[in-house]
Amino acid sequence: MNPAEGGSLHNGWWGDPWHNRVMGFRTKQVRAGVSPDPVTGAILTPIYQSTTFVQESVDDYMGRGYSYSRAGNPTVRALEEKLTVLEGGVDTTAHGSGMAATVAVFLALLRAGDHIVLGDVVYGGTYRFADQFLTKFGVDVTFADTTKPEVVSAAIRPETQLVFTETPANPTLKVTDLAAISAITAEHQILHVTDNTFLTPYYQRPFELGADVVIHSTTKFLDGHNATLGGAVVVNDPGLQEKIAFARISAGLVMSPMVAWLTLQGSKTLSERMDRQSASALAVAEYLEAHPKVDYVNYPGLASHPQHELSARQATGFGAMVCFEVAGGIESGKRLMDTVRLWSLAENLGSVESLITHPVTMTHAAIPRPDRIAAGITDGLVRLSVGLEDVEDLIEALTDALDAI
Repeated sequence: MNPAEGGSLHNGWWGDPWHNRVMGFRTKQVRAGVSPDPVTGAILTPIYQSTTFVQESVDDYMGRGYSYSRAGNPTVRALEEKLTVLEGGVDTTAHGSGMAATVAVFLALLRAGDHIVLGDVVYGGTYRFADQFLTKFGVDVTFADTTKPEVVSAAIRPETQLVFTETPANPTLKVTDLAAISAITAEHQILHVTDNTFLTPYYQRPFELGADVVIHSTTKFLDGHNATLGGAVVVNDPGLQEKIAFARISAGLVMSPMVAWLTLQGSKTLSERMDRQSASALAVAEYLEAHPKVDYVNYPGLASHPQHELSARQATGFGAMVCFEVAGGIESGKRLMDTVRLWSLAENLGSVESLITHPVTMTHAAIPRPDRIAAGITDGLVRLSVGLEDVEDLIEALTDALDAI
């Protein structure tokens, strides 16, 4: 069977029936999907940096499981198997970026005349593709506040195919009740697609809350080292896997073997990084909340967060992302971001390096200002991705920058 269509690389340790025992997340993040190389015994999955694969014969075409790396690659497949196990899904397709993963889902599941409900606060690239491309090809899009199930329910029409959520939302960190949205989509017999990039399967398990499709930008926490661009789509149904795999091969939305190999290594330390970064994020958020020059702070781990109780109920951790607004508005916020030390002014998140981002000019610049303001993405909003540095140093750097305003 072709691994790109659901086959397996299992051999050696992970292929042994012993792995069917119930194991903890940390064991699975290190071991799932990978086995010693059968030729050399190498403990790391080889990088199969090959475009094509030689066949034994015409009659035995695909006998080894691979033909062309746009259809499937052994290194990429190892990552797909690991992510399938970590999310608790049926199968996974890996893609060239988080946006490539999102686009593959839309291409696979939508056609002209369809309608979708999309969260009003999502990654700016997701908003841009829906607003400027899906609508161009005849798909109607309703942007709705997914934190209010009654709003989502009211937005669904007979032609609605899916509801797309992202929680915690980028960049405002408002939280959607995944189980409530899944109940609505199940009632209407449509799909619930959710982006789990911010919390990862270590902290949040969307399939256990009724979701049908889980999207990741593997660029972020799964990689964790600012080294790759990648994405993944995990599904709970073989039919969905077939559709999304077909969209990927047709549009060429593939991940490279080198990216897959680097992500395989980064993902092995996911839980340790997430725990440390989340603990530091809480400390940073508590510091900012008490600072007189900060108007407000949003972090799901704070008791003051509007959905703190929901966050604690549907996830096992609060993540490493914090957003806040400095008193004095946009000019004060810009001064902070331009002068702060240690925090790198950059557009990524989820890495071991702490990053500071201005969503309005960076990640969410494509969203029209009235829509941004209505969704809470204000001009002075500052987004932090808390890394692995000593939290005392991170707070000291923020103190110096705030004192200078």
